[in-house]
Amino acid sequence: MERRAVGATALAVGAVGLGCMPMSWGYAASRRDGEESLRVVHGALDHGTTLLDTADMYGPFTNELLLGRVLKERRREAFVATKCGLLAGEQHIVANGRPSYVRRACDASLRRLQTDRIDLYQLHRVDPEVPVEETWGAMAELVAAGKVRALGLCAVGARGHRRAGAPLHEETLRQLVRAQQVFPVACVQAELSVWAAEALDALLPWCTAHGVGFLAAMPLGNGFLTGTLTPGEGFEPDDLRARHPRFTADMMAANQPIVAGLRRVGRRHGATPAQVALAWVLAQGPGVVPIPGTRSASRTAENAAAAEVALTAADLAEIASLPPARGSWD
Repeated sequence: MERRAVGATALAVGAVGLGCMPMSWGYAASRRDGEESLRVVHGALDHGTTLLDTADMYGPFTNELLLGRVLKERRREAFVATKCGLLAGEQHIVANGRPSYVRRACDASLRRLQTDRIDLYQLHRVDPEVPVEETWGAMAELVAAGKVRALGLCAVGARGHRRAGAPLHEETLRQLVRAQQVFPVACVQAELSVWAAEALDALLPWCTAHGVGFLAAMPLGNGFLTGTLTPGEGFEPDDLRARHPRFTADMMAANQPIVAGLRRVGRRHGATPAQVALAWVLAQGPGVVPIPGTRSASRTAENAAAAEVALTAADLAEIASLPPARGSWD
């Protein structure tokens, strides 16, 4: 399988990673299955997917505990990426970037993951009440202590935190410049998919120019780009898509031409719409690694095989000509 370098530290990972969040957070609790989730992680490693992306807030904590059960047996096969900086309460989520918290959070993640080192430690959100330099400095101390190999910053929540009318990643770029002056940023994680391509405007070019890797979150559009969801079928109340502006019945129906286009390209390659969507992300640059989430062991082989789908210039042009996704984010 193709290998990709993530960031200035040249940390090599497989071409497609695994986003572990859906196993413990964000989607309907009634569909969580611990034993199936273990099969998903083992299956991903079996198929050469080495990058496992998690966070302490997923669960909270249960996602890291789940991965720890696998890592106890297969640590040498995995590239472990986790995050700190968000605290999940009953009805809200708050950022915490205090250096003392960061140190405690790292030690707790190491225990849950049953490892002595985290390959990529990411700041989940910048705390608006703590200068990013202070948080990043504490994270850099963890590298010096041998607990962490490299540092990353997440911009997944950028939509909800931007100024009205501002470019999507304007604030993230300012934070990256400030953090980079303290300690090298190895990787940025942000949403990137066929129906959410804003990172291509400024964020990914910044990463490319600075030798920073890019983890593409939600590369399958929270499942929409797989072509397996039915408009109007609905979601359980605790499923994040129940409140997502692109998952109303009307918007799902309106965005079906995107899935149809992926399916059309896929037929030429003997590939599924999901594999074409992942191949499109991989085509955006050698430092880009998609991290699709799944709760089904049967999907791990399909996602990993997307690295073998070689899209042509004509394929990419056809995908670029698809209608933009509809649905208000604001």
